[in-house]
Amino acid sequence: MRKVPGSSCLGCQLANKETEANIIYENDLVTCILDIAPLNEGHMLILPKQHYHEVDDLDEITANEIMKTSRLLVKLLKSHFQPDGVTILQNNGKFNDLTHYHLHIFPRYDSDGFAWVEPLDSTNAKGRLKETAMKLVEMINQQSLC
Repeated sequence: MRKVPGSSCLGCQLANKETEANIIYENDLVTCILDIAPLNEGHMLILPKQHYHEVDDLDEITANEIMKTSRLLVKLLKSHFQPDGVTILQNNGKFNDLTHYHLHIFPRYDSDGFAWVEPLDSTNAKGRLKETAMKLVEMINQQSLC
């Protein structure tokens, strides 16, 4: 999933400095930028320089570098902003609006208004926790998903 020079992918352009961005940190594998629509000051994105669409597309080296970099950025946010907490969030599928893998990291405050809103359990997922766990463990054991 290598980036093609001159790619129309905005994530590739941002990660490879082909489009202007506020870069906070970069290395050979990732670029970290400030989000242009921050939920709070310091809201950052980690973007791999190679094109990946989903988290399960990432190779192991890039995935590890993203997690390593997230630790660095969390320490930076805690040191500079003294937030009440930090949220790390990644969206897949139709919720990945950039269509390039990216990980959000942003400082959180009690009064920031950001909320996790849980939908109604219309499928009774809570009532099937044991059944679901058994099925997923069985699938992992039968396939090489990891």
